[in-house]
Amino acid sequence: MKAVRVTEYWQLAGVHYVRIQAMVKGFGIPLDKEFDEGDTGKSLYVLVLDDIYPVAACRLHLLEEGEEAKIERVSVLEEYRKKGVGRLLIEAAEDWLQEYKVKKIGITSRDEAVGFYEALGYRADYEKRSNSGVFPIIYVEKVLN
Repeated sequence: MKAVRVTEYWQLAGVHYVRIQAMVKGFGIPLDKEFDEGDTGKSLYVLVLDDIYPVAACRLHLLEEGEEAKIERVSVLEEYRKKGVGRLLIEAAEDWLQEYKVKKIGITSRDEAVGFYEALGYRADYEKRSNSGVFPIIYVEKVLN
């Protein structure tokens, strides 16, 4: 398994494949809700490959304050969950964000995935709870060293 920073069109196709399989097909999120104004030609993405097969992806969003960012659209194919792939993905995203001097990262997590993020050092803020219409979400954040 390897995590790559998306720089090539074929890698972006892998990101889209993972998001469609995991989120649209897997969770029933409408295509027009999964792909939104955050998906632009300037968006940053991390893709995890199992040899040549795309298996996980996320989008990085640098906030205007400069020292904060969000990891968004975290998607792991169902058959790769609970195998360390999500950890590899998030750690690669964090490494890239640290190069931008980011000090704090936020993620909107599915309620059932909060424990995964807590194991990676994120803290759940249950005051920032909402319902996306598909599943309940909790905001988690991590302050980087």
